[in-house]
Amino acid sequence: MKSLSVHGIDKETEKTIRERAKTEGKSVNKVVKELIAKSLGLDDQRRGLDKREEFVDLCGVWTVEEGAEFLERIDDLEAVDPKDWR
Repeated sequence: MKSLSVHGIDKETEKTIRERAKTEGKSVNKVVKELIAKSLGLDDQRRGLDKREEFVDLCGVWTVEEGAEFLERIDDLEAVDPKDWR
């Protein structure tokens, strides 16, 4: 992996980066790499490393009735057959 040097960063930017690193428990280098990637549209979600955002619209879409029907249909999966454990 290549290295880059960035010169002439103003004090406020440096302070903000250092504070974020401390708050998030990350190195300054990691925070800077994440900021660069995100600003270029190359953050983890866009690279496919975190797909959760793609499924947000599917979360919590069942009605109460649908949830009850689902639980009813899987109820038999809770039963333990003692013959399976011999």
